[in-house]
Formats: sequence, C-alpha cells, structure tokens
Amino acid sequence: MSPSSPTSAAGPAARLTGERPQQGVTPDSLLALHAAGYRTVIERLGDGRMLDVGCGEGFESARFLAPDRTVVGADYSPDAVSAARSNYGALGLQVGQMNALGLGFATGTFDWACSSHLIEHFRAPEGHVSELARVMKADGTVFFLTPNAPADFENPFHVHLFEPEELRAMLERHFDDVTIQGLDAVPHVKADFTARRLKAQKILRLDVFDLRHKIPYAWYVGFYTRVLPLAYRLVARGDAGGSTGITADDFFVTDQLDPTTMVLFATASRPRRTPSGDGAR
Repeated sequence: MSPSSPTSAAGPAARLTGERPQQGVTPDSLLALHAAGYRTVIERLGDGRMLDVGCGEGFESARFLAPDRTVVGADYSPDAVSAARSNYGALGLQVGQMNALGLGFATGTFDWACSSHLIEHFRAPEGHVSELARVMKADGTVFFLTPNAPADFENPFHVHLFEPEELRAMLERHFDDVTIQGLDAVPHVKADFTARRLKAQKILRLDVFDLRHKIPYAWYVGFYTRVLPLAYRLVARGDAGGSTGITADDFFVTDQLDPTTMVLFATASRPRRTPSGDGAR
C-alpha cells in the first residue's frame, strides 16, 4: 500500500486531532515525514511477527505486511481501529484497541515493533518503553521515532519531548543494544517546515496573555483539536493533497545530530529481562 494512497472511500476515517495524519488534510511535508520514518523501519526489518503500536488508521502499518511477516496494529482510539480494520484487514493487517502502557500481548510475542511519534505523548514515557521491552522476544528489536525537542512545533499532545542523550539513557535501561540516529530533510523541505513554524508562531503571539498554558490542559487540547483544521487552511494553505511535490524521498537518516535535526530515530534491541521474564521496569 502506497503511503500516499487515501483510505477507502467506503471505509470509516478517524477525526483529525493533530495526531492522526490524513491524506488531503495533513500538509504534504508531515505525511512525507511519517512515510519516511516507516520506510526507514521497513528497510531494517526481517521476517517474523511485527507490532505497530499507535497504528492510527493503519495506512502506514499496512506497509509492513510481507509474505513472511505478520503485522499487528494497536491503538487506543476505537475510531482509528475501526478505520484500520475496515480498510486494511482484508490485506492481512490485524488491529486491536488497547493502551500502549498496557499492551494485551504475552511476554516475548514479537520479533519487531515500531513506535512512531508516540513516546512523546506520555508524561511518564518509561512505562511505554518497559511495556514494549516486555512483549519483545529475547532477540527482538523496537524502532522509536520521536520529534527532536529543539526542532519540534508547539503541540499540546507532545508532553515529553526528548533530546538524543535522554532518549538513549531511557532506552538503555530496558535494552542491551541502543543506537540513536536522526531523520532529517533536504534543505528546501526543512525550509518548508521552518516557514510553517514561523507562521504558527505569529498566530500563537495573538495569545498575548499566554492563556493556552493557564487554562486546564483538557481545554487546551479540546481547543487545539477543533481549531487545527482551520489552522491548516490558514497556515498550510496549498500544502496538502500532493501539490507541493514533497515526498518521503526528501528525508534521510543521519548520524550527525544537532538542534535542527527534525526527528530522532532509535533502534533498541535485545530487551533486558527480570527473573520473571518481563522487560526491565
């Protein structure tokens, strides 16, 4: 399934929240960034059983499917799970509704797992890492993609942003082998992100009393969710639907990390086990 293929017209779609990339709505650059992350994971996969946690509507998860690879998606949203099952179940994608902090799988179930743009959503993200370590086989590998803190947009859903060494330290408490790389973009695409960030900052400056950080968090999230579609039309007008020409080919993996690196890409292998067989806690 192509990363740019829309979900089936007959299938359901989850509501746009800012955390569910949707073709034709989400700017091309963000869709391409997510697609590049999944491509980077696919290039490193082998056969076996694969978990995509935080799978959303499943259009990226379906890319993991292969003759010798079983793919299971997990997401907390019933709407997203319904969309994924409807649109990709016939292709072989299995999807379950569950919390990423309490996965409904036995210890040592998976050979591979992907956590793409999810770990930053937890105020205590170590529980997510620990749970992934638990469900991995002894020689299993998990791939984590998360925004690089200095380069991220303001987003109320992103409650724990990482810089490289903090992410490494956390993962090394639960896995024996950890590598931290970056996912970055060619200059004109980075310029696109920068221009959109500057537009967003101009809009945020209208909140002269910083009310968004003083009101209850749930109010801020609710407001953000409702306003985002309008903001995309104002800030990213003409940037969606494939009109920009930005694709996953404009992104690349790098070992050279700096504050402008867009996304951190971590590979964590060989989960550490307690005597009971669970991942390190």
